[in-house]
Amino acid sequence: MSNKIKHLEFIQNVITRMGQNSFLIKGWCITLLIGLLALHAHKPHLNLFWSMLILLPTFWELDGFFLMTERRYRALYDRVRILDEVAIDFSMKINVKDCSWHDAVFSQTLKLFYLPLIIIVVLLFMVKT
Repeated sequence: MSNKIKHLEFIQNVITRMGQNSFLIKGWCITLLIGLLALHAHKPHLNLFWSMLILLPTFWELDGFFLMTERRYRALYDRVRILDEVAIDFSMKINVKDCSWHDAVFSQTLKLFYLPLIIIVVLLFMVKT
């Protein structure tokens, strides 16, 4: 049973790391967006607007990658959880069919985070011009 527990711990560590990466991505996105909005408020410029519109989808896609990877490792965890002790081989190979990049990027949680930010940026640009 100790092999199974150790293998599950390895997988759980990857899942935790992906969650932390996603949290950091959101933090960096907000930090950079606020910085660009502050610059835009001080001196409105079209380049700042385009920078914000490039920044948000880029972070959204990267966050989607981390969520996709996390979901794939959660599926691996579920498969390992039901394996017999003798079948444990400590493989960390994930199945790409468990979660697609598209499903992760357009998940409810990411849409509810990034879409309002994009809408705010567009509305602020429309008000400033």
